[in-house]
Amino acid sequence: MSDERLHTEIAGIKMQTPVLTASGTFGFGEEFKDFVDLARLGGVMVKGTTRQPRRGNDGVRITETPMGMLNCIGLENPGVDVFLKETLPRIKPYGMNVIVNISGSTVEEYGELAGMLDVDGVAAIELNVSCPNVKEGGIVFGTDPKAAAAVVRVAKAQTKKPVILKLSPNVTDIVTMAKAVEDAGADAISLINTLMGMEIDIHTHRPTLGNITGGLSGPCVKPVAVRMVWQVAQAVHVPIIGMGGITCWQDAVEFFLAGASAVAVGTANFTDPAVTMKICDGLNQYLEDQNIGHISELVGKVEIEGRA
Repeated sequence: MSDERLHTEIAGIKMQTPVLTASGTFGFGEEFKDFVDLARLGGVMVKGTTRQPRRGNDGVRITETPMGMLNCIGLENPGVDVFLKETLPRIKPYGMNVIVNISGSTVEEYGELAGMLDVDGVAAIELNVSCPNVKEGGIVFGTDPKAAAAVVRVAKAQTKKPVILKLSPNVTDIVTMAKAVEDAGADAISLINTLMGMEIDIHTHRPTLGNITGGLSGPCVKPVAVRMVWQVAQAVHVPIIGMGGITCWQDAVEFFLAGASAVAVGTANFTDPAVTMKICDGLNQYLEDQNIGHISELVGKVEIEGRA
């Protein structure tokens, strides 16, 4: 079946389908080449990249939870220099939209990374603001509207690539955050990042994870993600990439109805490396069965009694 009904454009990026893969769950894409048609994906949000190499956290980094998982990988990655010199030339031939997820410890570091990645072969930059600002006493960029907006502005000043801001759900008002980054110039918003969680071993009386707390992802977070996508979609005009607990095409349809123009699959890639292709096929069949001409006709079409 043709993907014509699924052709999508986000912030000027032409996508074969509106199904992407979330950063940290899909490596650099090449690891899944035997299971997935990488060019068919809307984009691959590659493993989080930092200015310098990072070895990540010590101790246990991943633990399963009911309907999900906790992780505290700690942004382990080879650093942007290795990505540019070795990884990007290796993955460019696959024909996928490479979206580079970046993290920094200062506003200036985000700008430097964005500038370094303003190169051929990179389709867009995704800003991961779920990390502390060392210059501001450790406040997390993603929980402060002014800090998140500052990151967007400096990134936009250093790159001509589309800038996507990945919102953290660990806030009291997701709409305020979304409006702040839209006003700062974000070309798109992706949400949600992981929820903060913790697990305690009842036999040792100690936290399971070496970092004590970690990011909760998987099907258990989907209702929170759908709610936040719906709230943000009411408040902003930039496109939204919805993510959080998507495991099948039915989940993806929920996100489109809530207001997402595309979706990203994360934790489900660990249990089924071909899940994104199944979601694409399922969406195609759903549109045909419902006599819907294009996936965009679903976006934001949730019907709520008493609302237009």
